[in-house]
Amino acid sequence: MAETQAQISNTAAVSDADIVQRGWEAVGRGDWDALIADYSDDMIFVMPGQNDRLEGKSAFRSALENIGAALPPGFDISAIRQIGESGEVVSIVEWKSDKVPEGSQLAVLFRLSGGLVFEERWFVDTEQWKAAF
Repeated sequence: MAETQAQISNTAAVSDADIVQRGWEAVGRGDWDALIADYSDDMIFVMPGQNDRLEGKSAFRSALENIGAALPPGFDISAIRQIGESGEVVSIVEWKSDKVPEGSQLAVLFRLSGGLVFEERWFVDTEQWKAAF
C-alpha cells in the first residue's frame, strides 16, 4: 500500500499539535484539500450542539464546500492556541461574529492516530452559537 504525501510528511518528526496547526492554516487559506489530507478515511466530525455528525472523509469534504452556512454571519477567528501534543489536541478558538461582536471562545477536540485526525468535535455554548445566526 502506497503512503500518501500527508502520511509521509506526518511521520517526519511532526507532532499531532503541528498537524492540527497545519489544518487551521489550511482553513485560513480555504484550502480544503490540504486540510483533509491529514484526516483518516473513516473520520468523524461532530458539529456544535453535538447532534450533527458527519462520518467519513468524503462527507466531511462535501460539507466544507458549504461551510459558510454552518458558521454565523461575520464569523472571524482572532486567535487559536493548542493544548496537548500527542493523541488528543484541543484548540481553544477565540472568535467573534456580527451578532457576537464582543467575541467568545469555543474548543475543538482533535483525536489523532498515526499522524491522521480520526475525530474532530466542536464544543460551543450552544445558546450563544444559535443566537449568533
